[in-house]
Amino acid sequence: MAETTVPPVDAPTEPSEKSKKAGGTSTLARMARYTAVRVVALFLTVLVGVYLSILVANMGGHVDDLRLGTIRETVAIGVSMDPDSRRLSRAERDQLINELVQIEVRRLGLDRPFLIRSFEFLQDAMTLNLGRSETMTSDSGSRLVRNIILERLAPTLLLMATSNIFLFFGSLFFALALSRQYGSLIDRAIIALAPTSAAPGWFYGIFMILLFAAVWAVLPFGGMVDAPPPEDPIAYGLSVLRHLTLPASAIVISALFISIYNWRTFFLIYSSEDYVEMAKAKGLSSRQIERRYILRPTLPTIIANFALTLIGLWTGSIVLETIFNWPGLGRLLFSAISVFDTPVIIGSVVIYAYLLALTVFLLDFLYALVDPRIKVGGGDRAR
Repeated sequence: MAETTVPPVDAPTEPSEKSKKAGGTSTLARMARYTAVRVVALFLTVLVGVYLSILVANMGGHVDDLRLGTIRETVAIGVSMDPDSRRLSRAERDQLINELVQIEVRRLGLDRPFLIRSFEFLQDAMTLNLGRSETMTSDSGSRLVRNIILERLAPTLLLMATSNIFLFFGSLFFALALSRQYGSLIDRAIIALAPTSAAPGWFYGIFMILLFAAVWAVLPFGGMVDAPPPEDPIAYGLSVLRHLTLPASAIVISALFISIYNWRTFFLIYSSEDYVEMAKAKGLSSRQIERRYILRPTLPTIIANFALTLIGLWTGSIVLETIFNWPGLGRLLFSAISVFDTPVIIGSVVIYAYLLALTVFLLDFLYALVDPRIKVGGGDRAR
């Protein structure tokens, strides 16, 4: 009779193909479930945010009363300027004005309750059907909100991207170098100058206009290009650069020192970890320690800050662009708020909300790529 050999109980066994497939399937199912939950959650967040923006932009329907007054005033002026209507009696003229007002009210849908129209606005906004502006037009004469926003997008991206990207990377690398000089003279100087960032960019912009434009007359007061614009492309680019200098510098100066101080403190915290001290004891160079033991574990935070910086480029700066007469989205939003142009206001908010939700969604997956301890959809962390 043949002997039967029984393997040891604790002998390692290779995972079967069936278990591998089951594990892969469960991972895909977990990622799909997590993705669906995140998409639904972000969509509901955008939905609530956009609807609240609609209520605020219309002041709960109070803007409708202002629009009715504007419609009646416009119709009354038009009727009074019409030579044929002057032959009518006062009662006939009032009746004509009321009829024309009612026609305009029905055309704009103001004869229906605001609550019903607010949900129609919400549907159009969520489907990116931004519609037509009520009072504002683009430089080309279009009243489509999409064209108005796209026309102002390039100047805002030029100003905000130039200043904020320079601010982000400049403060990041300067703070990394500063973290190696803890307690030095320049370190104490940065700490002392950090409170100057309490003032916004437009505050510094006013003084820069006073000095560089009014007193020394070396830079223009505002605008984006000389009037009339130069025909030569090189001269046009230099003109834009001259006009860009003051507003971009105001943004950088207003946030530079506090940004350096924050990143410097952040890097100092990671520089005091035990594994960094061990790396120093092994004799690794400062660059190797920074690259492997400081920048690598802080990469998720750096990516998140950079992504939010890119999203912030879209909003522009309302007060700063108005002070420098910069034709961007910030100034557009200020003008839209001034004239209660709800479609333009909602259009700007909707696009920003979608971009923010998309960024938050992508950041979850970027975290998993740069940090192996993070698994999308949960699961055990790497040990």
